[in-house]
Amino acid sequence: MSMFEPRLEALRQCMRQSGYDALVVPRADEYLGEYIPAHNERLRWVSGFTGSAGVVIVMATRAAIFVDGRYTVQVRREVPEELFEYHHLVDEPHVAWLAGELSPGARVACDPRLHSLRWYRDAAEKLAAAGHELLPDTDNLVDRCWRDRPAPVVSPALLLAEAFTGESALDKRRRIAADVAARGGDAALVFAPDAVSWLLNIRGTDIPRLPVVQGFALLEASGELTLFADPARIPAGFTEHVGEGVRTLPESAAAESLAGYRGKRVLADPDSANAWTQLTLEEGGATLVSGQDPVLLPKACKNPVELAGTRRAHIRDAVAEIRFLAWFDGEVAAGRLHDEATLADRLGELRASGEAFRDFSFDTISAAGANAALCHYNHLNAEPAPLPMDSVYLVDSGGQYTDGTTDITRTVAVGDPGEEVRRMFTLVLKGHIALARARFPRGTTGTHLDALARQFLWREGYDFDHGTGHGVGVFLSVHEGPQRIAKRHSDVELLPGMIISNEPGYYRDGAYGIRCENLVVVREADDVVGDTPVLEFETITLVPFDRRLLDLNLLDSGERAWLDRYHARVADTIGPLLEGRDRAWLESATAALPA
Repeated sequence: MSMFEPRLEALRQCMRQSGYDALVVPRADEYLGEYIPAHNERLRWVSGFTGSAGVVIVMATRAAIFVDGRYTVQVRREVPEELFEYHHLVDEPHVAWLAGELSPGARVACDPRLHSLRWYRDAAEKLAAAGHELLPDTDNLVDRCWRDRPAPVVSPALLLAEAFTGESALDKRRRIAADVAARGGDAALVFAPDAVSWLLNIRGTDIPRLPVVQGFALLEASGELTLFADPARIPAGFTEHVGEGVRTLPESAAAESLAGYRGKRVLADPDSANAWTQLTLEEGGATLVSGQDPVLLPKACKNPVELAGTRRAHIRDAVAEIRFLAWFDGEVAAGRLHDEATLADRLGELRASGEAFRDFSFDTISAAGANAALCHYNHLNAEPAPLPMDSVYLVDSGGQYTDGTTDITRTVAVGDPGEEVRRMFTLVLKGHIALARARFPRGTTGTHLDALARQFLWREGYDFDHGTGHGVGVFLSVHEGPQRIAKRHSDVELLPGMIISNEPGYYRDGAYGIRCENLVVVREADDVVGDTPVLEFETITLVPFDRRLLDLNLLDSGERAWLDRYHARVADTIGPLLEGRDRAWLESATAALPA
């Protein structure tokens, strides 16, 4: 019997006791972030699914799991098909599906702390239209059934000096508060932990890979702020560090405090803040003013100090990555075809030896052969596979440094992977280069640019089922909003100082995967001859692409010139920091393309 069968039965018993016909279990915790501490991995406990996005719906006799296109293969490996139906999160929206599956008058439970306000209200409306009722229940049923649930990890925050942030916490609060007042708000809900951490120049150590302090805040139009967080997370020197006008309260005091905003206008983001906080404000008499969290855009537009730090971090990160790739090629040449775990560990050791290293920015995706076709593959969730000869190895990795966050993917030849792989790699790299070379006027969003990276794949009838670019923080989340490059509509314009990834790919199920990822910074172009000021991208990742995977016949002269210039810059910047065989490897890997 699967270990998940008794868990589902325990949930169903709780549902029967509470009079619920269905339960919605998202892959989320009360902060709605991508990275979730072990004690909040409720979706994994229910189903075994380890991906970063998904929803389980439990009914009296059925259960279903919904995942997006990144995980359609992975979900079948991890979640027992005898217990769960598989559905596509985008093609079959789970609320609409549920509304059509239930008998009239059904009662559907959800924990409003684990959903955004927009989801909650949309779901309630859709279910009501079908004759059902959505019921908020903060007495989380999974928590009631999870007998061996881990205890939360709680550690004091790090106080990040202005030498890394470029602006004091007091000045940030005053700047953001002025915007709140200009938008007609008496206060703003600063909900996302990375927004709170950026605003107060603090970082956390409780969640692996994500250096944020768990908590949320209310920022008054006067600049005063109330931080709701576990008192054990408040370190010595905090008051002096954040400046006057900050008080801290435990999260258990949040309901009473939120109820004290009667008659006030509170700016709140219905997409990034959970439903519970906003419903509590509303029930207490506050007027919710829907809008983007006022911290998100200022946080996304890095100042010169932050950009200088992240460039330094990328140079140190490149040294580690290049040393790894040189070692990797030597091992393959010697016939030592290591497994995915050994490779990830070796890269991790090299990265961790760098100055100012704090953690990895996400679990390394170390994928050999067919495993690379899984966009978010994790060798820790299966038996690590050895490298197959005449294939490709995909490694997506990054580091958290005190002065920056990195994220890079390289696809590497193992022997001779064949003409098909070289052709597909070249089509992907052509898209990467097209996006890297893009110039665009103010007002351009990532949606406008997304097709640049896909055009060469589209011409041949191929595509990839993930975004082309995500925002990246500075010693913060490796997946940062609100900026992105994707098919999905975005009304957020790309602005100077934003860091974003450039990562087109292609994945052949059961065969191989390809991704070419660098991080870029949006900046103003200074050599424009026309009458329209334009922006461009500065590539800050400095690691060569594998020229052995190129079909040179598919590259035009402009693409060849871009690649040669990029490789020359990598050699000039990183070469002096390497020695011996590593430096020799880099010289070979960055040589100009043959005519």
